[in-house]
Amino acid sequence: MSTSTLQPKSNHGNDNILEVIRMKRNELRKSDRKVGELVLANPKRVINATIAETAEWAHVSQPTVIRFCASIGCQGYQDFKLRLAQSLALGMPATHSVIHGSDQPAEVAEKIFDYTITSLDWVRNHLDLARVGQAVDALCRASRIEFFGFGASGIVARDAQQKFPLFGVPCGAETDAHQQIMVASMLKPGDVAVVISNTGATLAIIETARRARESGCLIIGIVGSNGPLVDFCDIVLTVETLENTNIYTPTISRIAALTVIDILSTSVALRRGDEHVELFTGMKRNLRYLRMSNET
Repeated sequence: MSTSTLQPKSNHGNDNILEVIRMKRNELRKSDRKVGELVLANPKRVINATIAETAEWAHVSQPTVIRFCASIGCQGYQDFKLRLAQSLALGMPATHSVIHGSDQPAEVAEKIFDYTITSLDWVRNHLDLARVGQAVDALCRASRIEFFGFGASGIVARDAQQKFPLFGVPCGAETDAHQQIMVASMLKPGDVAVVISNTGATLAIIETARRARESGCLIIGIVGSNGPLVDFCDIVLTVETLENTNIYTPTISRIAALTVIDILSTSVALRRGDEHVELFTGMKRNLRYLRMSNET
């Protein structure tokens, strides 16, 4: 699965400042870019540096450092260092998480944890929560919910279907193209189709969404980028993940989409009230007996 080139939606304080620098780097003045490249190359060194030291290491003037801070949305050098510290606390960004052939297992583990934590934080700060609320409203009204996806997105669809007790209505998940068209064609007004695609451009999913729309049901899209699929969706949840190598980018996109499914299913269950929660709790209690050992 491919990834889109992300653009920060805002430079507010919750954005990972290292990712903001990375994506604004080509827009910066040449001298400002020198500061940005220094920060990206060695953020742990800069975080303990004075403004004079940063200017010396980047071979620029101190006013240039101040201008650089303003250009990436910071209120001065101290605000920049604070946001840099917050970014480092989350884990090193995608630019520092590329896996090399010489990496040992310990290095691979550190990079993947850092990349996953940073990417999920990016998703959290860029997910449109108003649209999440609209999706929850639609799912609460649904008489039936069908999830559609391929590959890694198909795994997300299967996971969502397994949470059907939380949704409280019949749920299905199809990952075969022919079955998807058949199911989508049989949907009715009042049903909800959830189409999942990291690229937002999977042809079979687009065709499934088109058929579902013709059936009169409401369509929720969970996409990684605004591809042509969004034109067939009533509610679009854009779950952008940070660009990195194709080795494990599909994994983080799947983790992010699974997190959104958890948000939706849990929110719907809470909306259904105490009686539904009690039924679900009883079901979980019954399942525990299957996991108990026969040993005494």
